[in-house]
Amino acid sequence: MNMEAKIREALTAAFKPETLDVINESRLHSGHAGDDGSGESHFRVRMKAAGFAEMSRVARHRAVHAALGPLNEQIHALALELS
Repeated sequence: MNMEAKIREALTAAFKPETLDVINESRLHSGHAGDDGSGESHFRVRMKAAGFAEMSRVARHRAVHAALGPLNEQIHALALELS
């Protein structure tokens, strides 16, 4: 299973989102710091979930990182757009 699928699986299980887009942006960062050559180092997540309604922006980000657990160590950059 590739990293995009792992991220999608972890976030779906944790939040049951209404919408979820996991976008691999690694190609945009080729040769930059954090590019490990795997093609799976930089991601953008756009997610809408009912559970976020009462959370602050910081709490949403913390919740996503907690849900990803050890996957965080395998990702160099993660841009989050959460609502």
